Amino acid sequence: MPNITPHIEELTPRQIVEELNKYIIGQDDAKKNVAIALRNRWRRQNAPEEMRDEIMPNNIIMIGPTGVGKTEIARRLARLARAPFIKVEASKFTEVGYVGRDVDSMIRDLTDIAVNMVEEEHKEEVQDRARELAEERILDILIPPEDDGQGRGGNGSPENEPGFTLHDVDESETEGDQSSLRERTRQKFRDKLQRGDLDDREIEIEVSSESNSMMQVFGPMGMEEMGVDLQDLFGSLGGGQKKTRRVTVEEAREILTQEEAQKLIDMDQVKEDALERVQQAGIVFVDEIDKVAAGTRTRDEGSGQGVSRQGVQRDLLPIVEGSNVQTKHGMVKTDHILFVASGAFHSAKPSDLIPELQGRFPIRVELNNLDEDDFYEILTKPKNALIKQYRALLRSEDVEIEFEDEGVRELARIAAQVNADVENIGARRLHTVLTTLLEDLLFDVPEKIEPGTTVTVDAEMVEERLSSIASSRDLSQYIL
Repeated sequence: MPNITPHIEELTPRQIVEELNKYIIGQDDAKKNVAIALRNRWRRQNAPEEMRDEIMPNNIIMIGPTGVGKTEIARRLARLARAPFIKVEASKFTEVGYVGRDVDSMIRDLTDIAVNMVEEEHKEEVQDRARELAEERILDILIPPEDDGQGRGGNGSPENEPGFTLHDVDESETEGDQSSLRERTRQKFRDKLQRGDLDDREIEIEVSSESNSMMQVFGPMGMEEMGVDLQDLFGSLGGGQKKTRRVTVEEAREILTQEEAQKLIDMDQVKEDALERVQQAGIVFVDEIDKVAAGTRTRDEGSGQGVSRQGVQRDLLPIVEGSNVQTKHGMVKTDHILFVASGAFHSAKPSDLIPELQGRFPIRVELNNLDEDDFYEILTKPKNALIKQYRALLRSEDVEIEFEDEGVRELARIAAQVNADVENIGARRLHTVLTTLLEDLLFDVPEKIEPGTTVTVDAEMVEERLSSIASSRDLSQYIL
C-alpha cells in the first residue's frame, strides 16, 4: 500500500501536540484528540490487511465560541499530515431540490485539491530532468540545429544578435568540420547558461497557449462535475496551440522547466495516487455545523427553513457514513475520510442535530473561552504571533518596532475587556486592537518615520491610544 501520509509516521501524538503548540495557545483537550485521530490514520495503514477496511475514522465535533482556535487546529492538522484538506461551511449547503450547492461538492473540491497536491509532488521529482530539457530548448534557440533550414539561425540566435557569432566563441576555429564546431560552440553556450552569464539576454520562446483555460462552463447547481467535463471537452478542441513570448533567458528557463515537467509526469498516475490519498487520508472540516441544527430557527423564519436544515443534515449523513461520490477524476469512497465539524452552538445544542449525524461524530471536544492571560500568550508565543508579523512588516521599511512586556499585557487586558463588553470574538479581537494601536505608525512610515528608526510600544502608549476607546460605551464605532 502506498505511503498516503508521508512523514506522519515520524510524529507521535505527543509530538503532534508539540507542533500544534507552536501556533495554538491552550485548548489542550482538543489538540490531544486531533493528535490521536491523526496518528490513528497511520496506525490503520499499518494494521493487518483484513482489519484495515474495518477500522473507521473517529470523526470529531469541536464545540466552542468563535475565535478560540477551532479552524486553526484543523488547518495545522492537515499541514502536519500533508493530507488533502478542505474547509467548508455547512450553512452554504442546501437540501437537494433547493437552489445552492449540494454536499457532494465538498468531496469533488477535495479531490481537485488532492490532484493539484500530487501533481506538484510528481513535478518536484522530475524537476532536475525538466531543467536539463529546458536548457536544451534554450540552446536550440541560441544555437539552432544544422537542419534548421536555409542556414538561418532562428529568432534570438547568436548569429542574429550583437556579440553572438560562432567564431566569437572560439576565434581559432576557422576550419574543420562545421558540425564539430557547432557542438563545441553549443557546449560553450551550455557552460555560460549554467553559470548564469546569459540570464539577462532576451530570446523568443514558444509556449502553450493558456487561452483555453480562461473559458469556463457553468452547469446547473449541483452538477459541477458536468460543467467541468464540458469545459474539458471544449478546451481540448483548441488543440496544442502555441504562442510566442519574448523573455529573458532566466525567465525562459523557469517557464520551459515547468512545461517540460508537465510533459514528464503521468497524469493518469497522478489521478490514481490522488484518489487513493483522498480516500485514505483526506480531511474535511465542516464549519458552522450548528447553523444547520434544527434549534437555530428564529421566530422570523418559516417552517420551511427548519426542513431545509434537516435536509442538509440528511444529505450530509451518507457522505460522513461512507458512500461513493462521482468526481471528474473518478469515483471516491468516503468511508475513511476524516470529518472534523465545529460550531459555536450559541442558539442550538449538539443534541439538536439529527441523532444519526450525532452518532457519526463520536469524539466531542469543548473548547474554552480565551482570557487575558491567553491573549498575552497568543501575542508572544506562537511562531506566527501578531506582534512578530507587524515586526516583519515594518522591517521591510527598515523600521524596528519593540513591544515592552507591560505594553503587551495592556493590549491583552484591553482585548479581553472589549470582548467582555461588546461581543466575544475570541483572538480575532487582537487583530482589531493592534490595527487601531498601530494605525498612525503604519500610515506615517516611511514619510514621517524614516528608515533606521526604532519605535517602542509601552503600556503608556497603549493606554493613550486605546483606553479611551475601550472605555467608551459605544465601542462598535471604534473597534467593530
